Amino acid sequence: MAAIVELKNTSKIYRMGKVEVHALRDVSLSIESGEFVAIMGPSGSGKSTLLHILGFLDRPDAGEYIISGRNISNLSDDELAALRNRLVGFVFQQFHLLKRVSALENVKLPFIYGKDAKNIRSAAYDRICSVGLEDRASHWPNELSGGQQQRVAIARALVKDPLIIFADEPTGNLDSVSEHEIMHILKDLNAKGKTIIMVTHEQEISEYAGRVITMRDGKIVSDEKTRSKLESEKAVYDLDKIISGKRSVWQGGELFGHFHQAVKSVLSNKVRSFLSMLGILVGVASVIAMLALGEGATSSMQEGLKSLGSNLLSVRAGSAKVHGAASGTGAITRFTFDDVEAIRDVKPDVRKISGIISGSVQLVYKNENWNTRIEGVGLDYAEMRASVPETGRWFTEEEIRKREKVAVIGITVLEKLFADENPINKTIKINRINFRIIGIAPQKGFGGFRDQDDIVYIPVTTAMYRVLGKDYLEGIYVEVSEQDVMDETQKKIEEIIKKRHRLYEDEDSFNIRNMSEIQDMISSTTKTMSLLLGCIAAISLLVGGIGIMNIMLVSVTERTREIGLRKAIGARRADVMMQFLIEAIVMSLTGGLLGIIVGTGTAFLLSLFAGWTTKVSIYSVVLATTFSVVVGVGFGLWPAKRAAELNAVDALRYE
Repeated sequence: MAAIVELKNTSKIYRMGKVEVHALRDVSLSIESGEFVAIMGPSGSGKSTLLHILGFLDRPDAGEYIISGRNISNLSDDELAALRNRLVGFVFQQFHLLKRVSALENVKLPFIYGKDAKNIRSAAYDRICSVGLEDRASHWPNELSGGQQQRVAIARALVKDPLIIFADEPTGNLDSVSEHEIMHILKDLNAKGKTIIMVTHEQEISEYAGRVITMRDGKIVSDEKTRSKLESEKAVYDLDKIISGKRSVWQGGELFGHFHQAVKSVLSNKVRSFLSMLGILVGVASVIAMLALGEGATSSMQEGLKSLGSNLLSVRAGSAKVHGAASGTGAITRFTFDDVEAIRDVKPDVRKISGIISGSVQLVYKNENWNTRIEGVGLDYAEMRASVPETGRWFTEEEIRKREKVAVIGITVLEKLFADENPINKTIKINRINFRIIGIAPQKGFGGFRDQDDIVYIPVTTAMYRVLGKDYLEGIYVEVSEQDVMDETQKKIEEIIKKRHRLYEDEDSFNIRNMSEIQDMISSTTKTMSLLLGCIAAISLLVGGIGIMNIMLVSVTERTREIGLRKAIGARRADVMMQFLIEAIVMSLTGGLLGIIVGTGTAFLLSLFAGWTTKVSIYSVVLATTFSVVVGVGFGLWPAKRAAELNAVDALRYE
């Protein structure tokens, strides 16, 4: 019968610094299907190396390895992983069971790295039953005896119906009773047609085999058949299909398997995982809270900016120099209603316009009195300066023309004079002149060092001729139709005023302020503040990411044997890397979600107890969540790469 496995002139050399160790020296060997082979020899004889090469865990430096008639010596790592997953099963001396999952989950493990069965759980449970552990399927490894753990390992080796079972000192850690139980299971498997290749140093154990190969100094010194091999039906495997079959770690079932394993790993070390998440949690919470403060400050400032108006030009009387000495403000240029009308004719650039005049007045209502500021303004002023009353109304064109004694008061004036009383249609005295209140201006808060709500608005004509006794305007507000024509319109207004008042080019008797520049400056300042706060908070995320990287590096070291096991049952580099990456992402994303909750709660508490304006935006939540995932990927990449690059044999031997 043709050999199922054949080695031709195989050699293997290990290099330890400048020292070369010849583990195998020109070894040739053939094994037929259905044989039970025991490989014996003293420590360092090369028996384990031979087993690892036969099981696709290691590569020979020279010679050929032929399986089912095909030379596989030059296959890639991924192709060898596919063969390990489909053609062979391993039983190790150390059992190599995952501690954080049940016996049944351990048996199902090979399905993560290969084509799924129709019913994975059923297939795994059948194998558990075949080794007599149906009543222990849900138990964790630490709840099983050594013999029971080795039975689970045998069930895992059998779950994908492999061509060959490799057993590396399968009874080395067992008592004599468990030892014989395990060997009887292997013998029964051989009787059913499975090819068994076992490494052992015990003569008593080798007697279970039908063929004993003895090694010394990397060479086969004897090869004896103690009994004829059992006839078995030859298994048929399409090696080309197994080797060429492409698997993607992004496949639904495979990705779910990696995710399931990652979550199990994270939950198995709750305290350590939580400490890893804590850095991300604090970082995300800081980002959310800081950006909420920045957004709140921006929102408050924007509300304040509304009072400045949009696309607004403020024309004010300046001071002129006469013989080198500066005279008082407005000493030369005094604006009139004719100036207002002349500027209004600059169409279509000028949308709205209002002359203004102001002064200090004394208010009296019943037994209350208050000193405040009064502004005489025009009809368009309310919309230009966001002063349209929320309660009551603004004065009309007719009331302005007739110099009616009507007033719109600010919130501060309302509180000082009326308390809880409705002021609409009530009469107050302004400098001993009776005025009827027709509206309450919207709240604006402080602007600069002045309370913008401590004010009374009256018709500009009434202010000039009835209250302040002035026949000129102190300033003019102009709303320009478009932002793009602000500069051009400003120049036109300058020319109109200079022409109407016969001013020389060098006379500084008035000035025009572009209020949109002030808005831009304040907006830029608030954005800079928000960016600064966000950058400070982002530092916490980076620190959290470094914490995750450290934990993952420790995890790689602690789980080196686990990585070796996964590679032994068919995991490729991409599979190992994906699992560790998912673990990092799970921790960072969980920390990020908890951070969103904590950050939102912190922003709410700051608003509630400190009185600060906060605003949690969807943008900040998405940013923080995305950043946490990026941190998980970024800082988990190196540990994942290190794990993926571990050699399977070295990982399994790791102490």
